[in-house]
Amino acid sequence: MSNFTPVLALQGSPRLKGNTDLLLSETLSVVEARGIETEKVDLRRLKISPCLEIYQCLKNGECPIKDDMADLYEKLTAARVIILASPIFFYGPSAQMKSVIDRCQALWARKYVLKQGPPDDLPRRGYVISVAATKGRKLFDGLLLTFNSFFDVLHMKIDGQILIRGADQAGEALQNQDAVIQARSMGNDIAQFLESG
Repeated sequence: MSNFTPVLALQGSPRLKGNTDLLLSETLSVVEARGIETEKVDLRRLKISPCLEIYQCLKNGECPIKDDMADLYEKLTAARVIILASPIFFYGPSAQMKSVIDRCQALWARKYVLKQGPPDDLPRRGYVISVAATKGRKLFDGLLLTFNSFFDVLHMKIDGQILIRGADQAGEALQNQDAVIQARSMGNDIAQFLESG
């Protein structure tokens, strides 16, 4: 497990260098400036099948589908910090992010069917970054419900979130000074958590 980076960021936007991606990069740059290794995974570059409900995972906690998800399982269970970054699509995460989450049914089976605990006793944290074009009051409700369920199977919870409304054009989020401050503050929070042991 020690070969994996302490901070794993899943970048779920299909638009590279879009608003979600840019705010995530702001966060990671602060963490990296403190000498902490990070890994950003652009999910659109991976080949990940949706869950096919084969149910083998209920028997052994392993997904039988052979694709790029195989490497992610190990990274997800090893990371001390996981950042989920996704724009809003129909009041939920992107399809790229949702495929990864659905494939974590294998991790759900490990926890709730096979009764396996976390790989070690180290504290872990989850963080969320999401940018939406519109401004609805319940815009992030569906995404946060989904992300909370995801973090639960990893014995984690959401310890910080950045939710930005009304940013659609590429680069628009970086013109929002409050959004940039939030992203950098999240980076400092992550760094302080890891530096504290």
